[in-house]
Amino acid sequence: MDATAATRNALAGIAPEADLDELAADADLQEELDLDSMDFLNFLIALGAATGVHVPESDYVQVRTFGGCVAYVTAHATA
Repeated sequence: MDATAATRNALAGIAPEADLDELAADADLQEELDLDSMDFLNFLIALGAATGVHVPESDYVQVRTFGGCVAYVTAHATA
């Protein structure tokens, strides 16, 4: 499983108009992509479905950025 591709695909499903190639790794996803809390939750659900990595609410701060999502999925994915 490619964490970068899974994160990008999940974001594309929530924000199809976003230019993800221009998204900085450290940009806040909600601010940069204008996601409300429900959009962000739906993104995490899609990411979990694609990767098997479910993010508890206590870890949301770790996945606020694109780079954070990729790192979190990579660290928590079962081999």
